[in-house]
Amino acid sequence: MQDHTELRVLRQRAGVSSRAFLGSTPYQAVYGSVPARSLYIHIPFCSHKCHYCDFYSIVDTRDRQEAFASRLIRELAAIAPCAAGAPLRTIFVGGGTPSMLRLALWERVLDALHRHFDMSAMASSRGNASGGEFTVECNPDTATPDLLALLASRGVTRVSMGAQSFHVAHLKTLERWHDPEAVPRAVEAARAAGIARQSLDLIYAIPGQTIEDLDRDLDAALALKTEHVSAYTLTYEPGTAMTARLARGEFARADEDLEADMFEHAARRLASAGLGRYEVSNFARPGAECRHNMAYWRQDQWLAAGPSASGHFAGHRWKNVPRLDEYLESDDAGFAPVIDHEPPDARRALGEALMTGVRLAEGVDVERLMSRADRIDPAIRPRVERVIERYTQSGHLVRVTATDGEHIAPTDSGFLLVDRIAREVLGAIERRP
Repeated sequence: MQDHTELRVLRQRAGVSSRAFLGSTPYQAVYGSVPARSLYIHIPFCSHKCHYCDFYSIVDTRDRQEAFASRLIRELAAIAPCAAGAPLRTIFVGGGTPSMLRLALWERVLDALHRHFDMSAMASSRGNASGGEFTVECNPDTATPDLLALLASRGVTRVSMGAQSFHVAHLKTLERWHDPEAVPRAVEAARAAGIARQSLDLIYAIPGQTIEDLDRDLDAALALKTEHVSAYTLTYEPGTAMTARLARGEFARADEDLEADMFEHAARRLASAGLGRYEVSNFARPGAECRHNMAYWRQDQWLAAGPSASGHFAGHRWKNVPRLDEYLESDDAGFAPVIDHEPPDARRALGEALMTGVRLAEGVDVERLMSRADRIDPAIRPRVERVIERYTQSGHLVRVTATDGEHIAPTDSGFLLVDRIAREVLGAIERRP
């Protein structure tokens, strides 16, 4: 494997591309025999930059969609050898607004995926809970029947609709301009096209929103009988327009107690309708969990393509440059320029596995991870165990029996504190003499 010291130096250089750590040859000598089974693709185009959004997205006034599609296809071809030898199990196309990409360009990208990757799991997934999962994020007003038919014909099995709210005033606060009635139309169009799995995104704790407003949003979402709902509290990310407006005093954020009440109320309502919480903000019918996101939270490998896309493969973590012009202009045999690269690091990997695992209803096998910790630094185990014991005693964590042994998982009240628990666990792992 390439020398880690050299890779740390690469991380500091401007203009480094993912070829530095993904393009080494021969493939088997570098990565062994375990190919990536998941792929994330980022399409950055949006019609408007929503005030709360901190994902990389642009309102493209120069019509760079065709150049982007061509560049993306070159990147897919470059990274495809990292997935050689096995079918992709999950694909997730996010943004931005992927459904804004023009139909002819979508067709080119989808054909390239089938040309460069083994997509057989997607073809065999219909009606098969263990088959492939191919998700595309859509805005309700751009998920046209023609697009959905094309997606279905090329193996897309799932769409994630950005509803956010069904209340016009709250959509306006978020600067979301779609008609709430477009959401059921888009869901039905997806089903008519043959895309059987749908998910809805909701946001709560919007300034001025009441718990009764949230209840009406949940009513509307549940009436659509989708199998999955992601319900997120509104967060004020640095650098967003919404955070700037809050700082100027243009509105007041939701009261913390109300936010906690909404968090718990949403979970109760969704559970009563058969959608159980499987991660802090994600709810699904049994077997309908988002398999791609579970790959993230279980620390599996995934490849990444497109500006700002982040990947995890063979212990390497990286993020493509979040600037479309630079992504288009910097083409290292198809590989993308990166702004960050972290080479394999056992301590970091351990911390990430515990941080994400403790957010899941299935929990995390702490003993298995502590056996890894013992090889890194024997002092880690007692520190982590003290954190876990404290939150177990307080009723925020619980020991549960799983098929592969005992797991530590959050309780209902523990889901409110998982970020704090994760930070303390990470601190216990990263602390050095």
